[in-house]
Amino acid sequence: MAPLSKAGAALAALREDLSGDVLTQDDPGYDEARTVFNAMIDRRPAVIAQCESAADVVTAVRFARDLDLKIAVRGGGHSVAGMALNDGGLVVDLRRMHEVTVHPAARAAHVGGGATMSHLDRACEPFGLATTGGRVSTTGVGGFVLGGGTGWLDRKFGLAADNLLGAELVTADGELVHATAKDHPELFWGLHGGGGNFGIATSLTLRLHELPHMSIAFLLFLPERGPEVVRAFRDVIEAGPSDVGGGVIYLTGPPEEFVPPHLVGLLLCGALVTYTGPVEGLRELAAPVLEIPHEVEMVMDIPYAELQCMLDDPPGMRNYWSAEYLTGVPDAFVDVFCARADSMPVPTGTQHVVWPQGGAIAQAPGDYPLPFRDAPWAVHPFGVWEDEADDERCCQWVKDVRADALPWSTGAVYLNFTGDEGSDRVVAGLGEKNVERLAALKRQYDPDNVFRFNHNIRPA
Repeated sequence: MAPLSKAGAALAALREDLSGDVLTQDDPGYDEARTVFNAMIDRRPAVIAQCESAADVVTAVRFARDLDLKIAVRGGGHSVAGMALNDGGLVVDLRRMHEVTVHPAARAAHVGGGATMSHLDRACEPFGLATTGGRVSTTGVGGFVLGGGTGWLDRKFGLAADNLLGAELVTADGELVHATAKDHPELFWGLHGGGGNFGIATSLTLRLHELPHMSIAFLLFLPERGPEVVRAFRDVIEAGPSDVGGGVIYLTGPPEEFVPPHLVGLLLCGALVTYTGPVEGLRELAAPVLEIPHEVEMVMDIPYAELQCMLDDPPGMRNYWSAEYLTGVPDAFVDVFCARADSMPVPTGTQHVVWPQGGAIAQAPGDYPLPFRDAPWAVHPFGVWEDEADDERCCQWVKDVRADALPWSTGAVYLNFTGDEGSDRVVAGLGEKNVERLAALKRQYDPDNVFRFNHNIRPA
């Protein structure tokens, strides 16, 4: 840490030079600015730099390096481990850099480093274009894409990282680098799964696809129907085209208009079947699921941007998530998965999810460090609750789901779905051989491991 006199002068200069605002703990808005999606995270950075441009990011990084401050990077703030914050360091807050420019003729979008899925989806909607996004609208695009990116459209259009055309990064030295398949190709490779290890993404360029139609079937069943629902959903996916996706979700009946009052607050089994086509085709494809007796049915055409908002979780909740990627979902797994729902914490926002991969996900366009893509299915225990007293039981339930799934696990994992589960899980998320290559890349772009508030890759 620099002497106080030097730190004070540097902070004054940062306030003067930054286009955006600079917040310390004595400034109004500091507590709001340090609040992230996971309410379990309570960290107090020394400085929050609310950047408005790539030049601001360069200035902020150089400020932190000069004072030997830790650096965390905030985009959407959805990291379950709270990687967008640190204690006593600098947070580079990108949220003001959320502009999205769509180039319809080129089928591409230029996306600011602080944009959320909502910014991206809404900008693309008027042109009938879309790309793979997260399953909620509040997720930050940058961390999502650089971590791999799985969502409702991945079976049709591939992982989000597969649609990355270029990225502008501020490196640990405070330099601006533009990475594409032609310029800095090794860095470009590493950005397909390596996350924020190599720099701060101030903008991304993403490939877009035509999406003239989107439709869904969302049904709620009594929980005892769960095994029948999962098996029928599995068969629909495995017999159907890559246009079909979705998942089966155990959840607490939400207080929504479409849920009968007597089911609110109770354990339910939900099935969401998504289809990149009109509702008439969906009804035919999803018939085996629709034929199972159910309590709630919504089958409709829906704009993709509206689908993205449908499962948004409220902020201010406590969160603990994990995942296992599966060799398949045979009947034996289905029985174990559904039995674990009986111990799911209810009523909470917790969700017990199994969903398909396959399709374009498995058709890798490159040798990217994303080994989870080869698994045909995934299970995602998504712990969400409000009361601190429930921390132990909710976290343990997530761990129990993982343990149940291990006999069918491929060993790979999508790191964006996990918190800090240790270095072995980082290796599982990237692949052992890939980690060696990524560590060499880290040595080149960040030899001091400045960007370590992430699923960290140590410099070779």
